[in-house]
Amino acid sequence: MLRSITVGLDGSPESLAAAEWAACEAVSLGLPLTLLQVGEPVPAPVPGPETYRRWTDHVPRQTALGLRLRHPGVRVRGEHVTGSPADVLSHASKDAELLVLGSRGPGGIGGFVTGSVGLGVLAHAQRPVVFVRARRPHEGRPVVLGLDTDHPDSALMDFAFDSAARRGTPLLILHAWSPAPYLAYATLDDPPLRASLARGDAEELADVVRPWRQKFPDVEVAEESRYGSAAAHLVAAAREASLVVVGRRGRRGPFGTHIGHVTYAALHHSPAPVAVVSHG
Repeated sequence: MLRSITVGLDGSPESLAAAEWAACEAVSLGLPLTLLQVGEPVPAPVPGPETYRRWTDHVPRQTALGLRLRHPGVRVRGEHVTGSPADVLSHASKDAELLVLGSRGPGGIGGFVTGSVGLGVLAHAQRPVVFVRARRPHEGRPVVLGLDTDHPDSALMDFAFDSAARRGTPLLILHAWSPAPYLAYATLDDPPLRASLARGDAEELADVVRPWRQKFPDVEVAEESRYGSAAAHLVAAAREASLVVVGRRGRRGPFGTHIGHVTYAALHHSPAPVAVVSHG
């Protein structure tokens, strides 16, 4: 069955920006687009059943019309589903190539990604989830991949390389490193030791990336091994990115699925769209 790109729509500027971003991806991937409005918004005064139905249908219908005009050829359908947004969107993600949600500016997450709703969707979605700000990213900027070289995953790597290939933009792969605790103080007073550790990490990064360079020979790739906080480096690079790609390990712990601090920082502070790819 042909998967679609699914957008969680609530009428906010953030979700409308998400729909616009998703339409571009649908055209690029040759996939249909589904606009999914979830929940039971109750305008004031409370309407009758017929008025309520027209009101709930208005946002997806009008959004679909605008997307068809701006993106000729895109196949768009809109629907309203009653239920818990987290549950409905998590279920919808199973049949989606991508699930796209709107998010507010740096410092907070809003719309469908407010608190437990967005994090709940992210925790259960097995397909990539993309969070989009209420602004259009600059074309031509690189795709940025935050990579943990201890746990490289083919789904994450393929997603990042394919995203850069379709956009015709460079791919910047970032990996941050810190010395082992027993070497931390030694590196402060031993520049040659720190330089040696940096070379070793850069070589490890190059080894991990090499198979995908060969698989995607047309993608311009830059690898950067940086000392310090992975979250801080990724957020800084996100300011000049068209898309940030991060991973989320799918294993569940005793307190539920864990979303790493780097992914969490990207979701809260990246001005560019953030794609979170689940992997084993």
